[in-house]
Amino acid sequence: MKSFVAAVWSACVLQLFGSVAYAEEPVRVAWCARTISSVAAPYAVAQKMGWYAKAGIRLELVPISGSTDCVKFLATRQVDYAGAGVEPIALIRAQGVKARIFYTYNESSILAIAVPQDSPIKSFADLKGKSIGVISMGAGGVIYARAVAASAGLNPDSDIRIVVVGEGAQTAALLRKGEVDALSQYDAQYAMIENTGFKLRLLDNRETEHFPSNALAALDETLLKNRKQAIALAQGFAKGTLFTIANPEAAIRILWEVYPYTKPTSKDEAAALRDELNIVLGRIPKWKPESAGVSRWGESSEKNFAAYIAFLEKWGVIKQRVPVGDLITNDLIAEINDFDAVKIVAEAKAYKAR
Repeated sequence: MKSFVAAVWSACVLQLFGSVAYAEEPVRVAWCARTISSVAAPYAVAQKMGWYAKAGIRLELVPISGSTDCVKFLATRQVDYAGAGVEPIALIRAQGVKARIFYTYNESSILAIAVPQDSPIKSFADLKGKSIGVISMGAGGVIYARAVAASAGLNPDSDIRIVVVGEGAQTAALLRKGEVDALSQYDAQYAMIENTGFKLRLLDNRETEHFPSNALAALDETLLKNRKQAIALAQGFAKGTLFTIANPEAAIRILWEVYPYTKPTSKDEAAALRDELNIVLGRIPKWKPESAGVSRWGESSEKNFAAYIAFLEKWGVIKQRVPVGDLITNDLIAEINDFDAVKIVAEAKAYKAR
């Protein structure tokens, strides 16, 4: 009897300590759009494959209306990390908030000015007197529109009108009605609009296309105190990115499983999958390190960041110079990339979605 009681007690102790050892710590990450879209597939894959659970974290992806608002949530500690655009991170750093980028996941720019395919607008200078639609006034597109307008010799305060047009189908409807002349949004949104049958044309953005875009940022104290957590979060995204590139269809189906509300309900599954693939395949080239001239997943190109900061400063978006070394760090990149990439790709290609 004593041996039986001892065995039961030992099992209980093991179960208790085992659950403590493997308890998943919630990690709140700002997703800088109102809706989670298919370009969030790497996060969903990391959850589905158990990589985050194994690292002891539970991802809470928090949709927020735009990058500017995401950074505000980061500064006030309402989220632990933010996948925000470079522009508001630079602005808030200049204001004294000690936050920095530690993983760049959009190595080249996802931002652009788009117009209807038959629009007479051909250049940034042609935006004078025009309305430019953004997702929200807290979106990075606001800052981008003001910068490119200034670069064309326009006064961003008086020569253009920035208006909120929302996302996807809502934006497409306003374009069809002629209630907005141009858009300052990003590639995934443009793909969603084109999925409705409305064709867009991007204005020439050769000067800005190599600039970095969204990246994972955290407060300096978070990176100091929770270094392993930050590495696990970014590594999961890196693995998920590799998986998505190797098997985008499976990644989209995993996204629908992890976040069921992301699956379109207004069309059949084949059409939904085709449209989501259109979005993801358009984003993949910007995830790849070689698009920024770097070699590791998430590595921040000091050259490209410096060029973008100089651009934003030149056109008055940033009033105070931000040293690149204060804005980015590659200190965690080696550890983030410490995984078997070949194995991830093989798992992706062999994965059979339900």
